[in-house]
Amino acid sequence: MSPFNENGLVWMNGKLIPWKDATIHVASHALHYGSSIFEGMRAYDTSKGTVILRLEDHVKRIFNSCKIYRMEIPFTQDDIFKAIVETIKANNLKSCYVRPLVYRGYGTLGVDPFPNPVECAILVWEWGKYLGEEALASGVDVKVSTWNRMAPNTFPALAKSGANYMNSQLIKMEAKLDGYIEGIGLNSAGHISEGSGENIFVVSRGKIHTPPISAAILLGITRDTIITLAREKGIEVIEEDIPREMLYIADEVFFTGSAAEITPLRSIDKIKIGEGKRGPITGMLQKDFFAYINGEKEDIYNWLTYIR
Repeated sequence: MSPFNENGLVWMNGKLIPWKDATIHVASHALHYGSSIFEGMRAYDTSKGTVILRLEDHVKRIFNSCKIYRMEIPFTQDDIFKAIVETIKANNLKSCYVRPLVYRGYGTLGVDPFPNPVECAILVWEWGKYLGEEALASGVDVKVSTWNRMAPNTFPALAKSGANYMNSQLIKMEAKLDGYIEGIGLNSAGHISEGSGENIFVVSRGKIHTPPISAAILLGITRDTIITLAREKGIEVIEEDIPREMLYIADEVFFTGSAAEITPLRSIDKIKIGEGKRGPITGMLQKDFFAYINGEKEDIYNWLTYIR
């Protein structure tokens, strides 16, 4: 069953239009060459109303991704910010996943993208827990993929590009066909990089380790949120190269992402991680994360945008 509300509205190039009318031509450049940039964020239903987590940072990242790929967005950051709020309100959603999309449209075909117009769209829909409803508490079983993440100076890992996610699809499909929920990609040096759509954290001896920017990772906004919340608690967070085998002997391992939120890993390659369930540090960070979203913690970082 489709998760989408086909009676809903999509923001497309400055206008709200019916969902079924939000189409592109089959000759659009993005379909042939992967020339698209996207974002993913969540709006939450809280006791204080609907709130979007770190909307400004997500909008900044989509503009930065487009800058890397030399795509000139025909709207300002403030335009996109307001359009996201408008689209959620127009669809009468209290909680939802938000997908802004920028892509090269219908013009000419060929590797040279410049003759094609840059188009924009915003979709919103109700989407449950990305890795399953029980995942946040029970954890998930994952594997280290046979597919590596992109090597330096091949694809820009810092850009959230549709083309980059062909690599993620290979990691995800292999994991699912092998009976796992998710896969973990290594970088070209054989160190831990990230999941197909999540950053990864390793807890060992009371410290948190996570791959650095040079490990072919996307600089996740939820990743940054968790690093900030952990340091608030006095937990040391170390960004460094992590060898594969450190995963197996860790006390806890968890994924982060706008879709996955904070999801513990209970096994990797059929090796039980820690106690084989959500560990205390993962649980504490989950609690703080959702307390912040729900307005139980003061919004000292201005991460929350309320939809009135």
